[in-house]
Amino acid sequence: MNAAWDWTLGVVEWGVANWSHPGEPDRGILPRLLEHMRLAYAPILLGLLVALPLGLACARWKRLYPPVLTGVNVLYAVPSIALFFLMLPYTGFSDWTAVVPLTVYTLVILLPNVVDGLRQVPEHVRQAAVAMGFGPLRRLVFVETPVAVPVIIAGLRVASVATISMVSVASLIGLGGLGRLILSEGFRRQFDAPIVVGIVLTVLLALVTDAVLVLAQRLLTPWARRDGGGGGGRGIRANRRRRRTAAAAPAEGAAVAADLTTTAGKR
Repeated sequence: MNAAWDWTLGVVEWGVANWSHPGEPDRGILPRLLEHMRLAYAPILLGLLVALPLGLACARWKRLYPPVLTGVNVLYAVPSIALFFLMLPYTGFSDWTAVVPLTVYTLVILLPNVVDGLRQVPEHVRQAAVAMGFGPLRRLVFVETPVAVPVIIAGLRVASVATISMVSVASLIGLGGLGRLILSEGFRRQFDAPIVVGIVLTVLLALVTDAVLVLAQRLLTPWARRDGGGGGGRGIRANRRRRRTAAAAPAEGAAVAADLTTTAGKR
C-alpha cells in the first residue's frame, strides 16, 4: 500500500514540476497538451466541414453515396502511420502531416452519420416543409439537417474520441502532443510518470470534449428536451400521449417544421 502511494505521489510531483517551463516554452506538459488539442480539433472540425456538404449531396443524389463511402473506407484501411510517412515529402514536419490523415479517418464515421441522420427525418416533417413552400435544397438545409443533428453529433462524439486517441500515433514522426510524453519521455526512458500523465490527460481531454458535444446537442435541439425531457414518469406519459395522438402526426410535423423554419423564412 505504501509503495503504491509513493508511486502515485511521485507521478503527481513529476506532473506538477514539469507542467511548464516559462524560460523554455517548448518544454513541459502544457505545450504537449496544447499541441495535442490543436492536432485533434483541427481534423475534427475539417472532417465535419467536409462531411456535412458531402453528406447533404449524398442524401440529395443517392447514387453518389456508395462510391463516395467506398472511397473513404479504402483510405481508412491504410494504416495511420503509413499515411503520416506518405505525407512527409509534401508537408514536412508540420501539423498538416497529421491533420490530413486524421481528417480522412473522421470522414469514415461522420459521413454515414450525416446521411443516416438525414434519412431518418420523419416523412410528415418533410411534407410539412413542402406545404410551407420549401424547395428540395432549402428543405434539406433548413429543416432536415436540424432534425438530423442528434445523429450527426452522435457520430461526431465517436469521431472526436477516436481522433484524440489517434493523435498520439503521430509522435512516431515527431508530432503527437501527449504521445510525445508517452513515447519519448516514458517508454524510451523506462519512466512511468510521463506515460501515466500522458494517458490521464488524453482520457480527460476526450471526456471533456464529449461533454461539450452533449451540451451542444442539447442547445441545438431544444425540441428534444420538450418532447423527451424530464424524469422517467414524465417520459412514459409523453410517450403515451404521442401514441394516442399518432393520427395528428402531420399537424405535429407542421409544428416542428414551423419551429425549424422560422429563422429560415425570414432570410
